Amino acid sequence: MTTPAQQRPLRIVLAPDSLKGSLSAQEAALAMSAGVTAAAARLGHPEPGVVLMPLADGGEGTLDALLAAWRVEARTAPCHDAAGRARTARYGISDGSGVHGAPIRGVLEAAEANGLPLVADRPLDALTATSYGVGEIAVRLLDDGAEEILLCIGGSATTDGGVGLLTALGARFLDAGNDPLAPGGGALGALATIDVTGLHPRARTVRWRIAVDVDNPLCGPRGAAAVFGPQKGATPDDVAVLDAGLDHLARVVAASTGVDMLDVPGAGAAGGLPAVLVPFLGAEIVPGSALVADAVGLAAALAAADLVLTAEGSFDAQSLGGKVVHAVAAHAPATCAVVVIAGRVQLPAAQVQEAGLAAAFSLAPGPVTLDELIGGASHLMEDAAAQVYGVFGAGRGQVSC
Repeated sequence: MTTPAQQRPLRIVLAPDSLKGSLSAQEAALAMSAGVTAAAARLGHPEPGVVLMPLADGGEGTLDALLAAWRVEARTAPCHDAAGRARTARYGISDGSGVHGAPIRGVLEAAEANGLPLVADRPLDALTATSYGVGEIAVRLLDDGAEEILLCIGGSATTDGGVGLLTALGARFLDAGNDPLAPGGGALGALATIDVTGLHPRARTVRWRIAVDVDNPLCGPRGAAAVFGPQKGATPDDVAVLDAGLDHLARVVAASTGVDMLDVPGAGAAGGLPAVLVPFLGAEIVPGSALVADAVGLAAALAAADLVLTAEGSFDAQSLGGKVVHAVAAHAPATCAVVVIAGRVQLPAAQVQEAGLAAAFSLAPGPVTLDELIGGASHLMEDAAAQVYGVFGAGRGQVSC
């Protein structure tokens, strides 16, 4: 039997989501790293080979997760919010090397321009709120040379079917008098023709992928207006106008492109943002966690790993349906144990293991308040990771160098 000093170091990937309100994904990964490294030292083990790979599900935090994974700083661009006010937004682009044939990727969180928090200081007119600012950031990505654009669209304040975004890219949405439509979803019912001859010259040469975390259709009882409109300030009458407008938009788009977006799962995300991007730009709608996993090279990182630690705020049934934990489990080989650390664990061991996970542990050391859990999240994450290392490191004596 080998001694601890002769053991091969554990190869560990740290791939957490953010714990909203307490830790970003990067902060969670750093706390995990401190925990496993300290535990290995206390046990007299070789320092583990640790790979930090903070993740996200395509919503809030995705930009920061990809910036960390690509090891680049955020860039900024002037744009306009959903109410048309000037602001500065962040976006990201990979380092431009295109190493090993990888595309130069850009990431854009739509909420940097059309997010609800940005217009929380004023009553929002749901009929005029526009996604134009999202398109302004996309133009900057195209001008910066991105070959693939990852568009993360959660948290929007708009219900305009992506018309504002595509307008910023050079398209023209015209009424029967050949005049441009007014901004916002309230004007969609007057749409007569769509002119895309003035699109940005690179708009249809890059690959567009839209990260979604819902499967709502564009229209109807589960559509963009009915489900999400009220939280964006829409009255019942507004919802009816917006839903009818999106339906009309889809029909004009179908007549122009042959692509019917009415029954496409996810087309209702972010106020119907995919409704024009899929037909005119060839955009793909994908689960956000899968998009991020691909963008950071999760599968390759896990291929040689012995252990992966992932994390999120609440580990429950939804975690297994397209969230970060699900993506990690799906990409991990059978030889790599997957352990979840969460603020709250709501699944029994049998369900955890049936999902392909080794175990799930709560951050809570005992009865604590939510404020205590949030305030001590970094220390608690470090300690939980050390505990996990202790369990998995204890059996390493049978593995020689």
